[in-house]
Order: sequence, then structure tokens, then C-alpha cells
Amino acid sequence: MQILPYSRSDEDIRAAVLIVLVADERTAAAELRLGVLNGIVHLAGAVDSLAKRAAVEELASCVEGVRGVVNRIEAPGAPDPARTIDLDLKTPNSQSEIKNMNGDES
Repeated sequence: MQILPYSRSDEDIRAAVLIVLVADERTAAAELRLGVLNGIVHLAGAVDSLAKRAAVEELASCVEGVRGVVNRIEAPGAPDPARTIDLDLKTPNSQSEIKNMNGDES
């Protein structure tokens, strides 16, 4: 019989992160939103300093089962939380370009 390593559910991780954030005086009053998907904690909301933003991320990352943290918390001086995706996808214009993309040199 194979024993698989214990893995916390996303709901359990979310609850644990919320408990940690409420218990810390730096983050207890922060109005934040958080979700967890596949062990990745997603943070959003706003705080009044970069120190609080960093504290939230640090506390969340220390919770058992957290695989990573995406920090989109707004704070003065913080990077813009909006995520842009700029994919430079090129559509082939001719049959010869399609062949070249597929490795056909003929």
C-alpha cells in the first residue's frame, strides 16, 4: 500500500491564512480579499504602506501547504496590481510560412 504525502485542501489553506492575518497586529485591520487555487494564495485589496503589503505576503507564504503567493495588494509605491499579458502571436500569412513553422522545408 502506497502512502501519499499529506496535502491541505485550498479551503484549509485559505482558513489558515485568514487566521494568521487576523492574529498579526500589522494585518488584522487590513481589508483584503484572498483566494487559494492549487496551493497558490492570491491576495488583493489595499493597505496604506509597502511594509504592510510585504507583511501580508510573508505571513501568507509561511502557512503550511502554500506553494506560492500572488500579491496584487495596492499600496503607495507598490507596482501596479493590474496584470497585462502581451503575447506577440503571429499568424502565418502563407502556406510557405505554415510549412516553415512545421519544419517542412520542401
